[in-house]
Amino acid sequence: MTRRRDYQRGPVTLRGARVPASTTDQRLLDTRGSADWVHTDPWRVMRIQAEFVEGFGTLSELGRSVAVFGSARTPADHPSAALAEQIGGELVRAGYTVITGGGPGIMEAANKGAAAAGGTSVGLGIELPFETGLNEHVNVGINFRYFFVRKLMFVKYSEGFVVLPGGVGTLDELFEALTLLQTGKVTSFPVVLVGSSFWGPLLDWLRETLLAEGMITPEDLDLVRVTDDPEECVRWIVEARRERDARSSDTAL
Repeated sequence: MTRRRDYQRGPVTLRGARVPASTTDQRLLDTRGSADWVHTDPWRVMRIQAEFVEGFGTLSELGRSVAVFGSARTPADHPSAALAEQIGGELVRAGYTVITGGGPGIMEAANKGAAAAGGTSVGLGIELPFETGLNEHVNVGINFRYFFVRKLMFVKYSEGFVVLPGGVGTLDELFEALTLLQTGKVTSFPVVLVGSSFWGPLLDWLRETLLAEGMITPEDLDLVRVTDDPEECVRWIVEARRERDARSSDTAL
């Protein structure tokens, strides 16, 4: 199926001949060419700052939120999409806002479940050459130019990640969260993998290769939990919140 050629550049939608040949991130990271970057990069800092301000201003009052990740290529009738939609609804009923990347597939399913349950359904989009903008079930959306700004928003405004089957982008978000947990940059941050048959081989590799070679510790493997049950997934998120609140109360005393 050919997608409609919409191109999101921050808050701007471009179509047809107006679609650029490269993304903002590509131009930022491209070190080739003339020395014009000496004059343009300081202005990019202002644009980056503006994205941070927009993100902070929009998301700061969401309340308790959980990010849901998964493939943009998952068909709507796939079992993983059904799981994502159920999880989106269960999270809302547990008192959470649902945050996704705002795209199609798993993300759209989670947003759909959250919106159908009457909750806040957030999409944090990104400028890509092959995406079509935020899905129709997002009721609070931001389109970012820069990946690193978007990544910060996911971690800062979520108190846990739910990760369904996905590709490179999903793995990126997963392992970034695990790195932040392993290094103590974030604490009390549950990461739940949904889909034991999908994630099982990866966990086996972590155990049989990385752990066996001494590259991770047994405690690192405890940073994630795996389930096929949407209700159990949300229950783990809620339990982690209660444990964190209890520790905070003890510290206050």
